[in-house]
Amino acid sequence: MKKYLGILFLTFFIISCKGQSNSEIERTVGGPCQDCEALLDYKTLNRTPKSIDTLPGFNENNPKIKITGTVFQKDGKTPAENIILYIYHTNKNGLYQPSENPIGWEKTHGQYRTWLKTGKDGKFTFYTFRPAPYPKVNEPEHIHIYVKEPNTVPYYIDSYFFESDPKLTKAKRQSQKNRGGSGIVKLENKDGIWTAHRNLILGKNIPEYE
Repeated sequence: MKKYLGILFLTFFIISCKGQSNSEIERTVGGPCQDCEALLDYKTLNRTPKSIDTLPGFNENNPKIKITGTVFQKDGKTPAENIILYIYHTNKNGLYQPSENPIGWEKTHGQYRTWLKTGKDGKFTFYTFRPAPYPKVNEPEHIHIYVKEPNTVPYYIDSYFFESDPKLTKAKRQSQKNRGGSGIVKLENKDGIWTAHRNLILGKNIPEYE
């Protein structure tokens, strides 16, 4: 009887461990990304991402912008809950400027960054200022955005580009992969703040998503 109970306990233990291991495995999607792990900095900083947030520098810099959107599942209709979004961009000189005491990836991505997390409606909003393009490089102004779904590793999608940017050439538009949907947005002045809307579709044009 003792032998039987021992075997039963051992079997239960092995199954439990396997189940726990499988639940912790995160799918690798989106292809290679050398700095997507920066999205996880919010844990080191003890940040609790919310669906609405303001990036550092918003009050001190112009033009101010507001970007809204909804994250949808791959069907493009069902709102996606518990999606972490990581946003970062350059300062008004086109540089990724860290603060005096940078932590983690701020040393590389600069201080103008934040994290968002969608609720049941999948919506998100962030406030920031329009960044400058890189100096001496023919690259349009842009805002980076990375995505972290439950049970996947972080991955990047198409950056935000501004339709009014003269550096956003026809060739640059055509070179975009539309990962997560097109990142080109049109800013409209609403109540004194330049506002744009972009919905994100999980898995759209993302390699290895299935």
